[in-house]
Amino acid sequence: MSVYKVDKFAVPAANIDTFVAKLTETHAFLDDMEGCLQNLILTQERGPGSYNVVTIVEWRDHACLDHARSLTIERHRENGFEPATIIDALGIRADLGNYRIVEH
Repeated sequence: MSVYKVDKFAVPAANIDTFVAKLTETHAFLDDMEGCLQNLILTQERGPGSYNVVTIVEWRDHACLDHARSLTIERHRENGFEPATIIDALGIRADLGNYRIVEH
């Protein structure tokens, strides 16, 4: 059963381009990973929501998600990049989580 990594960000308008550029870099790395079924970066077009950037990555299963997370952490370490640092520096509020489809 697929698992969805859904991350929501409230990004100050002045910092959206910088943040989305960094997200695009990271998400491009995920595209070719085993089990990555869908990989989206969304920006809010309209509506009252407080999160203006959302990422959704569909993974085939938890094993693929966990493997991708490990590889991404290692890549960030090699590049000297700490995601928490950019989130703090740009004044971003984040809500991160894993989701599954509700069976009905």
